[in-house]
Amino acid sequence: SLICGLATPTSGSILLNGKDISSLNRYDYRSHDIGVIFQSFNLLPKLTARENVILSMDIAGYPCEDKKAHADEVLKKVALGPKEADRRILKLSGGQQQRVAIARALSYSPQILVADEPTGNLDPDTQNEIMKIFLNLAHEDGRCVILVTHSKEVAAAADEVYRL
Repeated sequence: SLICGLATPTSGSILLNGKDISSLNRYDYRSHDIGVIFQSFNLLPKLTARENVILSMDIAGYPCEDKKAHADEVLKKVALGPKEADRRILKLSGGQQQRVAIARALSYSPQILVADEPTGNLDPDTQNEIMKIFLNLAHEDGRCVILVTHSKEVAAAADEVYRL
């Protein structure tokens, strides 16, 4: 809640690029700087997978000439093709919905990605592919990726592990 800007610290501060996030516009921070993958997905059921991704890009003001093509590219990155992109959320399996939630959070290239059990509904092969994406974001793109997981395999792939 604190890192996501949903709550304000009662003491101390959280800095992003040297700025206290409590001094930032909360809407701008949450819609541009941080991407959240919720355990319960929080997808809009009346929209298709693609429309859920495009909506996040619109909210973030993501500059993109062809949002449909970009959404399809991000969905493809999480192993969802055109057939799944055109389906409404409730017509997708739990694992497919989870991947739409991941694509939605990745679609506007936030600096920080916070993921609550992002691989919980995925088979082992898909879990490994998603972890490769997260590791690439951290190692190649220099983004901060924070994962909450109960999976020993997911934790083992992390650069740092904090047990709570």
